[in-house]
Amino acid sequence: MLFVIDVGNTNTVMGVYRGATLVQSWRVRTERNATEDEFNVLASNLFAMHAIDPGGFSKTVISCVVPPMMTILDDFCRKYLGHAPQWVDARNCAAMPILYDNPAEVGADRIVNAVGAYDKYRSSMIIIDFGTATTFDAISDQGEYMGGAISPGIQIASEALFQKASKLPRVDILKAPEQVVGKDTITSIKAGLIFGYAGLVDGMVRRMASEMGGTPKVIATGGLAPLMKDVAETIEFVESALTLEGLRIISESSDAQAL
Repeated sequence: MLFVIDVGNTNTVMGVYRGATLVQSWRVRTERNATEDEFNVLASNLFAMHAIDPGGFSKTVISCVVPPMMTILDDFCRKYLGHAPQWVDARNCAAMPILYDNPAEVGADRIVNAVGAYDKYRSSMIIIDFGTATTFDAISDQGEYMGGAISPGIQIASEALFQKASKLPRVDILKAPEQVVGKDTITSIKAGLIFGYAGLVDGMVRRMASEMGGTPKVIATGGLAPLMKDVAETIEFVESALTLEGLRIISESSDAQAL
């Protein structure tokens, strides 16, 4: 079995594959101050809940944008899984050419999303990841990572509004309001955040598509992707397991190269 981990600034997503089949996946909070032993307690409990034997893992592949977590997870893999993990970055990802001026600057999560999406759709595309940051990535018809854009995530915007505007409350953004014109403060904040970001998404997609030429497919991923698909006009597909799929494909690509 293959164990894959994507570490984001807010959440860590983990998955177990048997061949090309995703057996189980989990989303947990990223804990920068955890030890490898504490991470093992968490992971072991998750494995036990679904009768997964970690002794059956032949390989672990990790993408990480949180540097302190790299030592923790490296120690966890070596100590409890009996092998060193494979780390994904622009230098060792042969599955996709990176056309950034400095490929090392591209986050591992963005590379993994691009690999996973291109493997499925095989066309030019724009990938939107609704994470701590909202990222937009452009992929060419030939499967090249062309570049993209980064904006603050919806949760960051919501938290900044609560912290900087003393009379505004903190709100959840799990559901869009029924109308843009709010009749109370909470609904007004939700409308501004959700419909405002829908406008951001649609505007960015149209500008990027114009620069790319043609009609790229538009794929969304991340925790808020289903919500944003309902309110944005340009999102065509939601791929919730995109990052995990990308990690699996990169693992298979590296295995094939080693033969």
